[in-house]
Amino acid sequence: MTQFSLFSQGPLVLLDDASGRIVYEENVIGADEAAAWLAHLLESPIWRQQRRVMYERELDVPRLTSHFDADADDLPWPLDVALERARTATRESFNSIGLNLYRDEHDSVAMHNDRLGDLVEGRPIALISLGETRRMHIRSKKQVAPRRLDLDLAAGSLLLMSWDTQLHYDHGIPKQNHPLGPRISLAFRTRKPA
Repeated sequence: MTQFSLFSQGPLVLLDDASGRIVYEENVIGADEAAAWLAHLLESPIWRQQRRVMYERELDVPRLTSHFDADADDLPWPLDVALERARTATRESFNSIGLNLYRDEHDSVAMHNDRLGDLVEGRPIALISLGETRRMHIRSKKQVAPRRLDLDLAAGSLLLMSWDTQLHYDHGIPKQNHPLGPRISLAFRTRKPA
């Protein structure tokens, strides 16, 4: 297991091999701006509580979600600005913005990979974090020579995962057993046309 500190300087390449590329960079969004975005989004009426069948019963998904077409003419602030920052930082033309609100330490997302059938092959996924720092686990799917990365996603940071990483790695945000404030993840993807 490799654990990465909050205090990296510049882009940190976590993985770059045949299984994909993962790069993490702090302070892509300044602290004051990230705090303003968080405050605005927390008060926004965009959030939905999804329900899923888990463990043979229907349960609330342990976080709130929202989704926007990045090419919409009426993309609300600060998503319009965040999209431009993600596009500039990665040199990618994302067309989808997914949002997850982790309200406190009880909210989470299980280990998973993004559904590649929905995404344009070869295009990366970028995450901008706002609010409370949360740890992301990234682990290889191979049982032989398993690899695990633990990464603290700080407010204003950007995590870039290549398309290939979704074939070889799962990632998730676990519940915590100590009090935490809210965190919002802005996920930028290039989806196939519907």
